[in-house]
Amino acid sequence: MDAIEIKNYSYAYPDSIMALKGINLLVPAGQRVALIGPNGAGKSTLLLAIAGLLKGTGSVFLEGVEVSRANSRKIRSIIGSVMQDPDDQLFMPTLFDDVAFGPLNMGVGADRIGQLVEETLANVGLAGLSARPGHHFSAGQKRAAAIATVLSMSPRIITMDEPDASLDPRSRDKLLAILNTLGQTLVVATCNMDFVARLTERVVLIDNGIIIADGPTKEMLTNRDLMKAHGLETPAFYYQ
Repeated sequence: MDAIEIKNYSYAYPDSIMALKGINLLVPAGQRVALIGPNGAGKSTLLLAIAGLLKGTGSVFLEGVEVSRANSRKIRSIIGSVMQDPDDQLFMPTLFDDVAFGPLNMGVGADRIGQLVEETLANVGLAGLSARPGHHFSAGQKRAAAIATVLSMSPRIITMDEPDASLDPRSRDKLLAILNTLGQTLVVATCNMDFVARLTERVVLIDNGIIIADGPTKEMLTNRDLMKAHGLETPAFYYQ
């Protein structure tokens, strides 16, 4: 069974502008996929649709379960979303509270929550920092903390919107090290082609709300004509 199946999905914003047009997409379990394209192409909108945060036409299924209001509890147990701005996910007094929030709401007992939080923070390089407020962290630490709030709920599918935004090279390398250890299905929207090359195995190019091309990462990113036609660059990663 595919982790994600999207059938003829379209979405129009309230101003009637079509953000997505007849999207069809299959993502096998465990695959790492990058959504690339110019600004305004529809990448972020597609992530919101996958997470069930938008209501368009067509269908979205996660592990065979249709994304709908009736199935919202089940969907929340399958997918976790890392937002573009980590401050949107770090809103509690301490990092411990932020990471514990999701599991507690899913029914994890108070007797287990402490160990779960500490193990999750250790996995993202934030061991020993649970008592600190999330808003005091550096940009890289905030990104890792936002990922921890998702990992603590043990989702089998993770989506990320521009996870490398505002990170310096060292923080980006640390983030890649974390993400490359994950076994979950991963769908990442980003404009950083070097990041894509170092993390994903498949690329889906979106422009003007349409899937233009879909294929193996190296094959897609080294297609200079395709990349140039959509305002993108071939990453330096492949020439190092």
